[in-house]
Formats: sequence, C-alpha cells, structure tokens
Amino acid sequence: MPPKGRIEVKEIICKGCGLCVDACPQHVIILAEDRINAKGYHPAELSLDGCTGCGICAIICPEAAITVYRQVAPAKENQ
Repeated sequence: MPPKGRIEVKEIICKGCGLCVDACPQHVIILAEDRINAKGYHPAELSLDGCTGCGICAIICPEAAITVYRQVAPAKENQ
C-alpha cells in the first residue's frame, strides 16, 4: 500500500507562485482558480487523492506556507 499524506496551505501567506505545483511528483497540487486570498493571489491546494506526504512542496515553498502530514503505518506485532 503506497504511503498517504495531505497538505495544508496557509492561504494568507501563499503567493501563488506555482513552485509547489511544478515540484509535486504526484501532480496533485493546483492553484485554486475559484478563489483568491487577501493579497490577491490564487493559493495552492490539494486537488486529488494521491499525496504521499513526500514533503517536496514544503521544501520548495519560498514562503513556508505548506505543512505536510503523512499517515504513519500501524506497527506490526511480532508473533
């Protein structure tokens, strides 16, 4: 089973530069075309399931606007 993750974007500081969109290896981040933030930018958002929580988007974001969460697999019990 592939790892699962999700991102949260602090929309108030996102400048809609699109670096995270270009860097996402799963191609699941888009710029929201239907809304703008208080600074007038289209913020990034997770568009589809498929995020693995790799963190590349958070690393490349010049505004540090992205927080990545990765689901931890349950520990296997030794028998």
